[in-house]
Amino acid sequence: MRPQAFDPVVSPSFRITQRDEVVTAGSCFAQHVARFLAASGFNFLVTESLNPAFDPKVGAAFNYGLFSARYGNLYTARQLRQLLERAYGLFEPIVQAWEGPEGGVVDPFRPQLQPGGFQSAEELALDRMVHLAAVREAFERMDVFVFTLGLTESWQDRRDGAVYPLAPGVAGGEFDPAIHAFHNFTVEETVADMQAAVEFIRTRNPKVRVILTVSPVPLNATAVNRHVFTSTTYSKAVLRVAAEEICQRNQGCDYFPSYEIITSPFVRGRYYASDCREIQPDGVKHVMSTFMRHYADAPGADCEPEELLPKSRQSGAEKVEKLLDILCDEEAIDNL
Repeated sequence: MRPQAFDPVVSPSFRITQRDEVVTAGSCFAQHVARFLAASGFNFLVTESLNPAFDPKVGAAFNYGLFSARYGNLYTARQLRQLLERAYGLFEPIVQAWEGPEGGVVDPFRPQLQPGGFQSAEELALDRMVHLAAVREAFERMDVFVFTLGLTESWQDRRDGAVYPLAPGVAGGEFDPAIHAFHNFTVEETVADMQAAVEFIRTRNPKVRVILTVSPVPLNATAVNRHVFTSTTYSKAVLRVAAEEICQRNQGCDYFPSYEIITSPFVRGRYYASDCREIQPDGVKHVMSTFMRHYADAPGADCEPEELLPKSRQSGAEKVEKLLDILCDEEAIDNL
């Protein structure tokens, strides 16, 4: 079998039309889903965008459009659950701002999204108000929600359980062992958080259909006293089992095997870069062409994603590089 022909998808329970509003969230790999859907003419819903008076390059630099709202990477199911609770005023974290590494302040829940941080806590508070309103709009409007589970390891505040995408001290704030604790989520915890998130969303948007995926990107570092690959194996196993459990519990909830496509013996390891972590462009294209073939209800859905673009918008390798350029918080970790 040619590696590119490997297709483990059997029977999707629904299709996505070009009228359906699609929201994506999750780990770094979820950004690929968003960009390829948008580039392929599908209705990728963006509810938080920069004022059109600004140069579009500014919006890109400030990470607008990576996801439907400007929430950054949500690596764990707990982060998704807490984002929803914060958006609807059900959870107010004790810490609202961290001191930035270069002055100013950063958002503890989006520490790398605003280049250079915010000038003041007041500016951050105003931005957060707009942001959480955009989160509510996205989750209430969407027809399809694609969530990529990425990690089980997390850092949280002991006092209220607030979970951060990075440990305090990496991209802002200061680590205090009396306040901050490492936690590695179990299958049971991940299932509980993901189920709570799905139920929460469907109380406000009963029509939504859900696609869960597991990121094939290995951990960049681990806080457990063992090899990072062993921690990666644990993390991905937990997330895969949890995704299966959620899909079995909930109608209109599918699992898409992006993890299996990248890691399968059929592809002979060809989709990992020399660092054994970054996903090569061919791997992303394989995942997304498979996704489009099975879920996209549109002419040409079995084509490669870039073949679906209007010819005037294609620019060969440069276009692919732009699609694959993502924000990954883990890259801020110095694990040498």
